[in-house]
Amino acid sequence: MSVVIGIDVGGSTTKIVGFRDTGVKRELIDPLFVTSDDPLTSVYGAFGKFTSQNSLSLSDIDRVMMTGVGSGYVEKGIYGLKCVRVPEFESIGRGGLYLSGLREAVIVSLGTGTAIVRATESETEYLGGTGVGGGTLVGLSRLLLGAESVSHISDMAREGDLGKIDLRIGDISVAGSSGGLADDVTAANFGNVSELADKPDIAKGILNLVFETVGMVSIFAARSKNVCDIILTGNLTQIDACRAKFDDFNRMGYGVRFVIPPMAQFSTVIGTALSGLTE
Repeated sequence: MSVVIGIDVGGSTTKIVGFRDTGVKRELIDPLFVTSDDPLTSVYGAFGKFTSQNSLSLSDIDRVMMTGVGSGYVEKGIYGLKCVRVPEFESIGRGGLYLSGLREAVIVSLGTGTAIVRATESETEYLGGTGVGGGTLVGLSRLLLGAESVSHISDMAREGDLGKIDLRIGDISVAGSSGGLADDVTAANFGNVSELADKPDIAKGILNLVFETVGMVSIFAARSKNVCDIILTGNLTQIDACRAKFDDFNRMGYGVRFVIPPMAQFSTVIGTALSGLTE
């Protein structure tokens, strides 16, 4: 048995996954993540937990593939194992295609900020991105709501009313004058804040701001490459508001299709591990 492990070292979260080669097929070993403010502590904690849960010994592991902003802190191999660094954009592209089953797509990684790549089976091209992402969500929520837990913000937003926060097409146009845009399409995020707005309304407005910005930037990127499929990945895809907003995008007729595949939050680390299977 031979196992290739992928590790994605973020600022506070490390994700790890593996592929097991049984000689007949390659099996995905369920990913996991750990959190720590120290990248090295996070890497070794994730590695120990992963190998223990899956009854893996060091002799079972062929190589370790690493990516992420914190991977540079691991200057030597892990417990004598060969470690290979993988460009993060390559991991984003490869993981998105694997999880979606597509041969070409625009892959969007919703992290602290947002990165966008176009990926095919043979190449990955970085298209750009935006500084709007999870960091924006947490930062604005800390300032405006005194909350910084994403799950808390998401729960709070369920009772929110965007009509008390955003300026929408229906607020500024008369019937038939909006060029075919629906009345509930956003004209200006936080452009119609009511004095009656409370914390759930603000939370919903922040989430809407983040996801609409990411959505429109992604649409522009996909159109520039004549690609119809946009794969969303990263931790923020697990928020109910994210799925609801991109379902809305799919109904609006922009000529693209947003997809959140299973295990989207682990897409980049899966792409990292897959890099070790192609060498």
